[in-house]
Amino acid sequence: MSRALIVHRAGPAMTLQDMGRPGWIAYGLSRGGAMDRLALEEGAALLGSRPGVALEMAGVGGLFEASEDMRIALTGAPMRATLDGQPLLWQASHLLPAGARLEIGPALSGAYGYLHVGGGFAEKEILGAQSAHLTAGLGAPVRAGARLAVGPDKGGETGRKLAVAERFSGGVLRVVESLQTGLFPEEQRRRFGEEAFVRDMRANRMGVKLIPEGAGYGVEGGLSVVSEVIAPGDIQVTGDGAPFVLMADCQTTGGYPRLATVIPADLPRVAQAPAGSRLSFRWISLDAALEAEAAYRKEIAELPRRIAPLIRDPADVPDLLSLKLVSGFSSGDHHDH
Repeated sequence: MSRALIVHRAGPAMTLQDMGRPGWIAYGLSRGGAMDRLALEEGAALLGSRPGVALEMAGVGGLFEASEDMRIALTGAPMRATLDGQPLLWQASHLLPAGARLEIGPALSGAYGYLHVGGGFAEKEILGAQSAHLTAGLGAPVRAGARLAVGPDKGGETGRKLAVAERFSGGVLRVVESLQTGLFPEEQRRRFGEEAFVRDMRANRMGVKLIPEGAGYGVEGGLSVVSEVIAPGDIQVTGDGAPFVLMADCQTTGGYPRLATVIPADLPRVAQAPAGSRLSFRWISLDAALEAEAAYRKEIAELPRRIAPLIRDPADVPDLLSLKLVSGFSSGDHHDH
């Protein structure tokens, strides 16, 4: 029997996601892929692998079982996770023994959590990727009863953790001017960089709507702007005057005027902003944006060097007295969750 992750219970918006499908925009297909691409990089660092495919869980996880022993990593929005009833640390790698029950509950902060497996998922690729792109009709949500194929794992350590910067409660987003920024009145451009916005309940993989503190935004004849190429990070202003940040599964062209563009380094913060959180924008120059992107890529490259051993608090080990202790270290026979 092939290696598989068995799904006993699945949240309503659970899909397999990787880095998406670049290069298809001319055919009307946006890149798609993980909402929080940084979470894929973090999972790869924890498992000592290249960024691959992860199970993306929007808001809530599910109940899982491995067909054989597997390494796993948990990244993205922290969620309540247990292994056979014992709590698991998020932003960490663990051993998932065959037959054990991994339960992942609701997000404690943020919006999207990710479950990675050693060896990566090995489902059928469509147009070069395993990512589900539901708006384009590619792939499907993961449902209870699914057996997700898992590739061979070359092995590696578990019981590792990664400290990550807080990006799960809103915050400041750096933006650059768009091709249509100049169409907006100067007062609106100034106010856009000063006031706060609230993340609306209406958000999905196509985009995130933000409600301004003050009056709405717009330009004279804005709804007649010629449709042209758009990309994740572009901020469109719809007819009701609310900014709409385009995300992974956005359309490839659009006719709403674009006020600004969020730099790629800050898109994970947009994706992870929960409903009701506050976001604000800060204008930066194109040169500053390029510097920020270079720093972001350097940070990603350094992730493997930031991995640290996961040391458990003895108070969290229910069977501590049953373990062999030598100079304060527990027996290697006990799996570190």
